[in-house]
Amino acid sequence: MTIAVDFDGTIVEHRYPEIGKEIPFAIDTLKMLIKDRHKLILWTVREGKLLDDAVNWCRERGVEFYAVNREYPEETTKSNPHFSRKLAAVDVWIDDRNVGGLPDWGTIYRMITRHKTWHDLIVEEVKSATLTPYEEMHPKKKPWWRF
Repeated sequence: MTIAVDFDGTIVEHRYPEIGKEIPFAIDTLKMLIKDRHKLILWTVREGKLLDDAVNWCRERGVEFYAVNREYPEETTKSNPHFSRKLAAVDVWIDDRNVGGLPDWGTIYRMITRHKTWHDLIVEEVKSATLTPYEEMHPKKKPWWRF
């Protein structure tokens, strides 16, 4: 799977143009996704030295991106005169500006590995948390008040 990941507010707290503190478990989760053979693209508004600083910050912590602000490493304005900052070949976007905000990184990892939406995971949690003792003992039978 190809996954685009924002930097400020997603991997680190918002402190642009500085680099904020790591958001808990962001780096560990990114490393697990790389180990699971996903292609990670760093997708950020940072450019020039600020972009280099962000890439190096991640690299120092063991996260090496497949590409940075492009769909594949070889893409340049010379090789592709129609180069666009809009990514087309991405399966998942991880960004703090998502509708509903940024889930915690444990939830993000479960969503990706289980191929579930955030909504699916919440519904599963609610269902498992609302079983009555009768339903736990008789999972195939539901009392009439649960229909």
